[in-house]
Amino acid sequence: MASTPPGQRRLQILQALAAMLEQPKGDKITTAALARKLEFSEAALYRHFASKAQMFEGLIEFIETTVFGFINQIGEQHDDDGLAQARAIVAMLLQFASANPGMTRVLIGDALVNEDERLQQRMNQFYDRVELALKNALRMAAAAGQLPEADSAARAALLVSFVAGRWHRYAKSGFKHNPAQDAALHIALLLG
Repeated sequence: MASTPPGQRRLQILQALAAMLEQPKGDKITTAALARKLEFSEAALYRHFASKAQMFEGLIEFIETTVFGFINQIGEQHDDDGLAQARAIVAMLLQFASANPGMTRVLIGDALVNEDERLQQRMNQFYDRVELALKNALRMAAAAGQLPEADSAARAALLVSFVAGRWHRYAKSGFKHNPAQDAALHIALLLG
């Protein structure tokens, strides 16, 4: 194990943490349990992360980088169609959770209970940024006459609430209720 590069070891720790978050019961994750899963000491964990909060920050960073990278790609693909952007963003958010069940527990704040308060604040900022991206897409749709302009902010807030609700149901069902199931129909109803 000593030959594993430090960056690779950090990635292994984050992957193990994400895998532990995929357990349907959602028990509190301890560094001792994480170390056991990885088959090395807690001290080895702390050589790569100063605290468990830093491990969760690593997961949040992955979520932010991935989601906002996709949002940027969607903006480029649909640069003149705000309604298509909004639909694609919502669909991507639901698919992201479906593909990353453990991350869903971070997204809804479930995994952050009893952890450092700044982690939940960072997730709150994530939600604000997602809502802003949707608001901008909907304003573009309104400018093109696709939607009433006065509804952009309220509709963006509704879409974020819808996504968060689907994420929450997915996590609380033990990952049985796929958040992306019937997404196109739901999105059409919300944006129709």
